[in-house]
Amino acid sequence: MQDFLIVLKMPTEKRTFLTRFLIWRIKHISHKQFVFLLSIIVGLLAGIGAVVLKNFTHLIQHLLEGNLIAHYQTAFYFIFPLIGLTITFFVMRYIIRHRVNHGIPSTLYAISKRKGLMRPFQMFGSLLTAPITVGFGGSVGLEGPTVATGAALSSNLSRLFHLNQSTRTLLIGCAGAGAMAAIFKAPIAAIIFAVEVFSLDLTLASMVPLLLASVSAITTSYFFLGSDILLPFKITDKFEINDIPFYVLLGLVASMVSIYYTKMYSSIQEFFEKISSPTKRLLIGGIGLGVLIYFIPPLYGEGFDVINNLVQGNPQAALENNFFNLDLSNIWVIILLLAGLVVFKIIASALTFGAGGVGGIFAPTLFMGSIMGNCFAKILNNLGVLNNPVSESNFTLVGMTGLMAGVLHAPLTAIFLIAEVTGGYELFIPLMITATISFSLTKYFIPHSVYAMELGKKGDLITHNKDHAVLTLMDIASVVERDFVPIYPQLDLGEIVHNAVVKSKRNLFPVLNKKTKALEGIILLDDLRPVMFDQSLYLEIKATELMNSPPGVIDLQKDKMTEVMKKFQNTGAWNLPVINNGEYYGFISKSKLLTAYRRKLIEFSGK
Repeated sequence: MQDFLIVLKMPTEKRTFLTRFLIWRIKHISHKQFVFLLSIIVGLLAGIGAVVLKNFTHLIQHLLEGNLIAHYQTAFYFIFPLIGLTITFFVMRYIIRHRVNHGIPSTLYAISKRKGLMRPFQMFGSLLTAPITVGFGGSVGLEGPTVATGAALSSNLSRLFHLNQSTRTLLIGCAGAGAMAAIFKAPIAAIIFAVEVFSLDLTLASMVPLLLASVSAITTSYFFLGSDILLPFKITDKFEINDIPFYVLLGLVASMVSIYYTKMYSSIQEFFEKISSPTKRLLIGGIGLGVLIYFIPPLYGEGFDVINNLVQGNPQAALENNFFNLDLSNIWVIILLLAGLVVFKIIASALTFGAGGVGGIFAPTLFMGSIMGNCFAKILNNLGVLNNPVSESNFTLVGMTGLMAGVLHAPLTAIFLIAEVTGGYELFIPLMITATISFSLTKYFIPHSVYAMELGKKGDLITHNKDHAVLTLMDIASVVERDFVPIYPQLDLGEIVHNAVVKSKRNLFPVLNKKTKALEGIILLDDLRPVMFDQSLYLEIKATELMNSPPGVIDLQKDKMTEVMKKFQNTGAWNLPVINNGEYYGFISKSKLLTAYRRKLIEFSGK
């Protein structure tokens, strides 16, 4: 509000068009109405971003699969990914001139650590790099880049109009909902995705903007892409109550695959992080990906064609290009090949990311989940123990739900996405059973999703726990007080009284090593009162005799605000010293900390 007061005081001739608009907006449009308007715009932008990303990717794929190389496509499976990753590398280095990070994790980082502010290049970075990565065969998806593009657009739009942090976060959530609604034409699942992944509070104040953004984005998608659906599923087989034990078992399998997915992804990323040279990462990842795709062509690109073939009961179409020309009339060969896709898809995706590719993990999760469910059903049907075969198409759909719930830690999104794209709720019961079991077991072993893994390990992740979220958003340095007079161990009582007590307005004094500035102890005014008025003791008592060890110490570089609050609770102290790189830095008082907490809580709640 202070910014606007300054704007109002500016001479009229110095006001820009934006300034005049902001003044007009304050006078004529309420904040709530303005947020509603912006949510529609954000949904429109997210929808356009989804259309551009999809069409750009398909254009590249169409050019690569043209007549010129149609008869040599298998051989080019090896070289295409490396070419695409190389082009992506040069685009980031010489055009964007910034590293384009993974879509949704970078958005979560902006919300948690940058107050919802995203840099301008993020508005177009994914638009340029993700289609090249995926179009040339990178084994990742476009959902994450689409969400990141919309989020960056909404963040910078919020910044342009001087909106506060809580409104920026809400509009970023609107962008996420809009992106998912445009991609899958599933508006309800898109809203739930924004709430689950971005930890938004589902209140009336947030629900209406999310609805507006979702409707705006899906309308944009219909306008540009017509009624084409990415996953054109229709349930043909009814849910059978006798199949419930098998859906429970599928939930167990989904949790195991989710754990494998997360562990494998994390391990490969850690391997690439140890390689300092971007060129080496590009070569290792690109060649490794090329080899995988050459031997296993279905790993090429997003893989939605494979998913659609499985749901339609045509696995042979998805597996006909197998390198070893195995006999697809043998069902156990098909099962073996499908299991191999589940095992190697996440390796291909992780290699794509490790090499510097840009994409998302949503599509690989759907890919692996569908194949896992289909493979599971085929095994049941061909063991010869069932009187009535289970529906392979239904298990394919439910398998996607199970893996989404486990890998992304978004069970409600998984349930409603499949329910919406299939056009009904026939499978709602098995969707709920499998998703619940997969999510619960996976979360027990893997506390954070792939999206939030790094932030979760550092304690920087915003969750639906409002207390934890507010503490995460607070900046420790902003509550440190530094107006304390230091005392050195060799000082006597007289020097302490004349040089510290008399000059300080505080009742607390840090005792520092004079050379290293390290904190050696603290002296309270209560420790001095019994002796400070006896001048005969001024030369006899030294600071080392008066000082005590602090009940706790806060490390500015290592401790998060949640840890700081715990230290105050555990020690019962009113003031705790802060060190920075081993040196004394200042003190944090409980009163100032609680005041800052309440201020941030009000800001976070948008009240």
